[in-house]
Amino acid sequence: MAVGLAAAAGALAIAELVAVWVRPESSPVLAAGSAVIDAAPHWLKDFAVRAFGTADKPVLLGVIYLVLAGYAAAVGLLAARRLWLGQAGVALLGLAGVLFALGRPGAGPADVLPAVAGSVAGAWLLAVLATRTKEMEGRRTLLVAGAVAGVAVLTGAGARAWSGVRSAGTRSRAQVKLPSGAAMPAVEGTDLKLPGLPSFVTPNDEFYRIDTALSIPQVDAETWRLKLRGMVDRPRTITFAELLAMPMVERDITLTCVSNEVGGPLIGNARWLGVPLAPLLREAGIHPAADQLVMRSSDGWTCGSPVATLLDGRDALLAVGMNGQPLPIEHGFPVRVVVPGLYGYVSACKWLAELEVSSFAEFDAYWVRRGWSAQGPIKTSSRIDTPRGRVRAGPVQVAGVAWAQHRGIAKVEVQVGDGPWQEARLAAVPSSDTWRQWVHTWEATPGEHRIRVRATDGTGQVQTTARAPVAPDGATGLHEVSVRVG
Repeated sequence: MAVGLAAAAGALAIAELVAVWVRPESSPVLAAGSAVIDAAPHWLKDFAVRAFGTADKPVLLGVIYLVLAGYAAAVGLLAARRLWLGQAGVALLGLAGVLFALGRPGAGPADVLPAVAGSVAGAWLLAVLATRTKEMEGRRTLLVAGAVAGVAVLTGAGARAWSGVRSAGTRSRAQVKLPSGAAMPAVEGTDLKLPGLPSFVTPNDEFYRIDTALSIPQVDAETWRLKLRGMVDRPRTITFAELLAMPMVERDITLTCVSNEVGGPLIGNARWLGVPLAPLLREAGIHPAADQLVMRSSDGWTCGSPVATLLDGRDALLAVGMNGQPLPIEHGFPVRVVVPGLYGYVSACKWLAELEVSSFAEFDAYWVRRGWSAQGPIKTSSRIDTPRGRVRAGPVQVAGVAWAQHRGIAKVEVQVGDGPWQEARLAAVPSSDTWRQWVHTWEATPGEHRIRVRATDGTGQVQTTARAPVAPDGATGLHEVSVRVG
């Protein structure tokens, strides 16, 4: 078993080294993980996000490595009996890596090189170690195999780290100088600054990230091109320099993931700098039958937004900046789409490469093909952030956030136990496109208490009490917490 594990570690290390020079997505492990993500049904995706949150991808990679370890151990046992059987197992794994790599969007002949190189190295290592084990004691065999495996693991990890350092996207982002944009007037009182309450603006490194990319796409802004095509009179291609030269605006917009459970953390608010999308679409001349704008990422992921929604006056943006910085690589550098009022799975395309004006009848986007709704307007929601657990008797600040992007939050109410609903105090907001902080002072008495919250949006619609899961178009129900006073 040790021989098989050492050979597998060496094979993966060589594959990662070669992938650095081809492209990160050609790594056999990443290609296999991406294939698993694409094939996963929505119930499994929901479970992964619910159970692991933003750690779902490391967990998936961990499972893949465990499966590979089990396979490698079996190969080692086969090689101990018949070397050719073990090498056949290595070749079979290499073939699987080739097929996974070729199945990725934009794959070319060079993408098979990491899997091929890794399988050749694995077969050679297996032969060398299997031959040596017949000449050595069991303990020495374990030491040699362990040393080989250790060196291989360090080499593979170093290759993965180096690929991030030398990546085109990282180098390109460091050179970007953002232009200024027309910003909304500053509004005081948006942040209540209470302990346990998230800040009004979510820092970039704390902003949630949910996507299908196991390897974050690295896009060079210098060579980036945005194609605008489909059911339009005047298709065009836009460079990054041309986009930066266009009139820009700066807007506070809250994004929400459709996988956010009631009271969940998959929501964040940022100040986005970008080019309004509506003028570009109007200039292209949209055909009357078109009702969907399909967005394609550089890694092949797709989503689709209603054309009518994008043209109704909201600040739908081709965003290039986030909280005063060029977009972070993991949040879509160099360009992503931000649309207030729509869940991310139908609008928030990161690493944007193409806009295709189409129709819902003609095209189903990535998650729609997997059972999710074609259109995903954000539902009115609210969350209690504090208090949690145990508090002392007396005045207690019950506080949280509420959101109904592009409709706004008009009222938030809090209920303790079976008592009456009591209106909370609302923080200020710059527009209807952001979440809104709220606070209610509760005179806490000893005992166990259940606290619930509900919001009313800007149209007068009260948040529904009906419980619904995240699939197929967003969770509903009231968030509640239990608090012990004493």
